[in-house]
Amino acid sequence: MAYFLGILLFAVLIGISIALHELGHLATAKMFGMKVTRYFIGFGPRIWSFRRGETEYGLKAIPAGGFCEITGMTALEEVSPQDAPRAFYRQKTWKRVIVLAAGSITHFIIGFVVLYVMAATMGLKNIADTPVIAEVGDCVQTNADDKCEPGEPAPAKAAGFQVGDEIVAVAGKDTPTWSDVQLATRDRSGPTEFRVERDGTELTLTADVVRVTRELLYQDGHTEKKEVGAIGVVRQSDFTYTPLTAFGGATEFTGQMFQNTWHGLLKFPEKIPAVIKAIAGGERDADSPVSVVGASRLGGEAVEKGIWPLFWFMLAGLNFFVGVFNLLPLLPLDGGHIAVNLYERVRNWVRKLRGLPDGAPVNYTRLLPLTYFVIFVGGAVTLLTVTADIVNPIRLQ
Repeated sequence: MAYFLGILLFAVLIGISIALHELGHLATAKMFGMKVTRYFIGFGPRIWSFRRGETEYGLKAIPAGGFCEITGMTALEEVSPQDAPRAFYRQKTWKRVIVLAAGSITHFIIGFVVLYVMAATMGLKNIADTPVIAEVGDCVQTNADDKCEPGEPAPAKAAGFQVGDEIVAVAGKDTPTWSDVQLATRDRSGPTEFRVERDGTELTLTADVVRVTRELLYQDGHTEKKEVGAIGVVRQSDFTYTPLTAFGGATEFTGQMFQNTWHGLLKFPEKIPAVIKAIAGGERDADSPVSVVGASRLGGEAVEKGIWPLFWFMLAGLNFFVGVFNLLPLLPLDGGHIAVNLYERVRNWVRKLRGLPDGAPVNYTRLLPLTYFVIFVGGAVTLLTVTADIVNPIRLQ
């Protein structure tokens, strides 16, 4: 039961995000005096609607998005003379860009609010693998459940490491992540310099690296017992905040998520073959793209297993992804319309410098082939990911 309730909750929250996306367009358009005739969630046949003022609000049968209809979105649209001054294409470029970007900005705000609430209540995961120390051991353990015996070496403790220190370099080599710290330490033994940042000040500590035998897990899944260097510290896996410091934590985490989202988009095309392979029965790569269906299923599993931080993290991540994706300069995405409006503005500015009048508005009909191609590719990818999420879904371990 918890699984299905989790799926339902995640789907409802996605629907709310979509509704707020369109509300962002609606609110900014009305703020600038543009005429908005319809605001609907969903597509297809109308289920329910009501009219307030000049705008009709309602729900449609297919819950796969929504739309906000603004009069005169392009100069090709026929607009009555009385509505012409309020038409979208008659407004200043900066106003049009704000209205078009408002949907994505709304997603970013939703994602930030989710992260802030998480930071203030349950903390945030160390997704950037920042090398911050959570525990300084009384010895160097071979396994996590080993107990320290009297007289065993405790290099980190002896060197003066403290909880909260961030290791920025090992033996002169920069270590931006915990993995870098491990790699730089594994091959060493004896006195080694560690640069750490503590309360904004950089310090140099010398630890006597000892050799221990540990079982290492590699990216391809195989394990190997190997002698490695260690000093006896544990990585900070979660960061906790107060309601006040949560703003800074959520802001930093938001920056990390933007970076991860952008990198994910750049790698998106090369991950499609893995989705096709999964549909054919191959092993589903946990890093392969998922649809809303797959995300909802993972949300259901997170609720079933009681992993609420993962549930909210996925919701925030989905909002950031949709927001960034929607700003790509491709029609029919909002980013495509922004690109067209900015092109017109720059073109007219150049013409003005040359003593020429403004050029004609961009003819959207000439961009239809590209628009149809983007729609076709987007539809195909959606179909593939939805199919993979049904026949071979990613599951939480």
